[in-house]
Amino acid sequence: MTVTVVGIGGSIRPDSQSERALRIALSGAREAGARTIEITGPDLVLPFYDPSQRERPENAVRLVEALREADGVVLVSPGYHGTVSGLVKNALDYIEDLRGDVRPYLDGRAVGCVAAAQGWQASVNTLSALRSVTHALRGWPTPLGAAVNSGEVDFDASGGCSDDRIAATLRVIGVQVAEFAVSRATV
Repeated sequence: MTVTVVGIGGSIRPDSQSERALRIALSGAREAGARTIEITGPDLVLPFYDPSQRERPENAVRLVEALREADGVVLVSPGYHGTVSGLVKNALDYIEDLRGDVRPYLDGRAVGCVAAAQGWQASVNTLSALRSVTHALRGWPTPLGAAVNSGEVDFDASGGCSDDRIAATLRVIGVQVAEFAVSRATV
């Protein structure tokens, strides 16, 4: 059985550090047998979420449809001023469009959370915010999350990470999301 894990994250800057971290986490989900969908950077540039607007731009429709199909999710946000970036938070607001589904919001789905910021305070606060948002959306945060101090850790364009322990942690998060999705699908 193949499950689908959707990764959401990054910044407006393509191939950002947080986007690179997302790719490592998704590689763990693939290693565990999941099909992955990556929604990053420019795909996240959306109008401010407005529940009164019925028409959605194409990238918002793709985001919501990917999440509707998702068996698990990985969220990676840069930490801006101690919390989730506006870009990522606005994308998460579009999950409101799933409220009337059989599986509303992120109900019953594992969600791996990763924060990358210049410093420990911002990365830890951002991770905590992602986990709180996941709970509010009825998702199940994985036991392992990651607060990455990008002042100490660097991700390169070829998928590498300057700290093997961080890379391993990110892969484990992806594995946990995929394994939880498989266990839920077989119930």
